[in-house]
Amino acid sequence: MKIVLRITIYLIVFVFIVGGTGAIGFINTMNSGMSVYDKTAPSLTNVQIPKYDASKPTVAVLLENEVTEVFDFLVPYEMFAMTEAYNVYGVAPDRKIKSLTGGLDVIPHYSFDEMDTMLGKSPDIIVIPFMPILNDKKYAPVREWIQKHSGNQTILLSICNGAENLADTGLLNGKSAATHWGDINRLIKKYPEIHWVKDQRYVAQGNIVSSAGLTSGIDATLYVISQQLGDAAAKKIADDMNYPSYNYVINPNMKPFSAGLSDITYVLNNAYQWNKVKAGVLLYNGADELDLSAAFDTYGASGTTRTLTISNKNEPIVTKHGLNLVARYQTPNVPKLAKMIVVGPDAEAIAAEDIKQWNNSDNGAELLFLHRDMAERFAMDPAFEDLAKQEDIQTAKFAAKRLEYRATDHLKLEGKPFSFEAFGLPILLGILALIIASFIDRRFFGRKQG
Repeated sequence: MKIVLRITIYLIVFVFIVGGTGAIGFINTMNSGMSVYDKTAPSLTNVQIPKYDASKPTVAVLLENEVTEVFDFLVPYEMFAMTEAYNVYGVAPDRKIKSLTGGLDVIPHYSFDEMDTMLGKSPDIIVIPFMPILNDKKYAPVREWIQKHSGNQTILLSICNGAENLADTGLLNGKSAATHWGDINRLIKKYPEIHWVKDQRYVAQGNIVSSAGLTSGIDATLYVISQQLGDAAAKKIADDMNYPSYNYVINPNMKPFSAGLSDITYVLNNAYQWNKVKAGVLLYNGADELDLSAAFDTYGASGTTRTLTISNKNEPIVTKHGLNLVARYQTPNVPKLAKMIVVGPDAEAIAAEDIKQWNNSDNGAELLFLHRDMAERFAMDPAFEDLAKQEDIQTAKFAAKRLEYRATDHLKLEGKPFSFEAFGLPILLGILALIIASFIDRRFFGRKQG
């Protein structure tokens, strides 16, 4: 009995110190990545809204009141806009600033009520990104609006874990659906009435199309475009994006990802990588949405980096396809940074004045032109490669896996094999736990009872 008690004490101390510390670190990292806009908002009276053309179908890309997944929102928005065949809008319960993961903030073009009034009918396509249901009261308007516009004339396109938001409406009951590989087993238990498909990049069933994780949403969006505008139009969008996996649009079957031992890197980065790299991301007029996503959903989602949005003036920034973004920092008040990321192969020309003002500031952070000389490559590729140099190869590999990116053979990943900090800190904490447990053991059990 005494031996069992002593072993129990060692376990309790070990779990308390190593596990407790890691849990705190993990929660802090998650909260940072899902933070909401908390600055003094600039004037929003002159927010630009893409012109409505009644002859074109309308795509509504949803935002919730708390936080929306950055890739899931930005990339389908850009792809539909690139066709020039749709009215494409960011739509939310109200017109207040909405936050995306990684700390990017966007101003909706329309509220739900405003879009209903303008159209007088349901949108032709509703894109449903992943929107964590953190507060049901705040989230409820999204659920109700999807349900309201769920008729057969409207295509419902869920991206990644947006399938959970769609499942939450009850509209997937009795149907098949895809979602992110890391969450599919959880959703199988939570929504057993849905047939969750693990081996397809997207599932199309009637007016509902659901994609697997993140970049699978590109395939699903291209599929919808091909069905409406033809295969040539969809292929052109893929070519313009330098997207390397159009074959999945034609045949979505794939070998599914599954959790493996190497994925522990992601957990340890989030839990024990306390010294996060602080990286700025320059927001400038004309920035490409996919290029921006490459920064926020590669670095910011790796557990290693905190991404901060920066602009020269406290006013809305308009992206290449008409999204209105708001930076949380302006050049004069930026915290000390390790690097300043500038996205886009043409950034040095398009954002010349913004870059000049940054260079004239006294921050001193290294300017990283992420897509310089990369005009012929998919936007995510240089981000994976730079992440490997900044952190380690294993972190970059998991970043690609998390995004369900399949075209990794051509990536040139150079750097440390794994994170010494993320692996070393729990080892040191484990040694500390053993020392403390040993002290307790000697203090209370080491003496012979007379």
